[in-house]
Amino acid sequence: MRPDEALARWNARFQRDDYLFGTAPNRFLASQTEHLRPGQRALAIADGEGRNGVFLAKQGLKVLSVDFSPVALAKARRLAAHAGVALETECADLATWAWERERFDVIAGIFIQFADASLRARLFQNMRDALKPGGVILIQGYRPEQIGYGTGGPKELDHLYTAAMLRTAFAGFEILHLAEHDEAIHEGTGHDGMSALVDLVARKPDTRNR
Repeated sequence: MRPDEALARWNARFQRDDYLFGTAPNRFLASQTEHLRPGQRALAIADGEGRNGVFLAKQGLKVLSVDFSPVALAKARRLAAHAGVALETECADLATWAWERERFDVIAGIFIQFADASLRARLFQNMRDALKPGGVILIQGYRPEQIGYGTGGPKELDHLYTAAMLRTAFAGFEILHLAEHDEAIHEGTGHDGMSALVDLVARKPDTRNR
């Protein structure tokens, strides 16, 4: 799919009065507050209508919410205003975005499964590079078994994750949590029902004081 076709598709999906994936944060992300501290700089990747970026901002983090769809980001800003938090937004194609090295303390990638295998490898490397030493990656995605459930997510097999894939992608990081599980999730109409999930929490090594 060409970028202009993908943009039109996502804008059409988000052009609605309600929030496609709801306004509550992803449950996995919300369970990781032990890794979040006020003042940290966070990146919410493909943050859509902002539910996860707003959650991070409510924890006192300085959040950059990046998404491809200007329609989604307008809704993200409205959600942040309603919650009374500051949310920086940037409309960008993550395939060509100018990632900055060691900029973020926390990077959240929640269901960022728009990427095929080639683009995903680049995104994961960019995430590694953009994280500060000692920073934390938080990822939740769908596993291949999700296609059978049909309750959300991509239909393309090479867009889906496994625990082994994530362990390889973040080799050299300290794996704090990595689990495959099936769970019913209810995130608006976009993600609704029993789902095949994989979670990762990984910390980038900090060798500055060794």
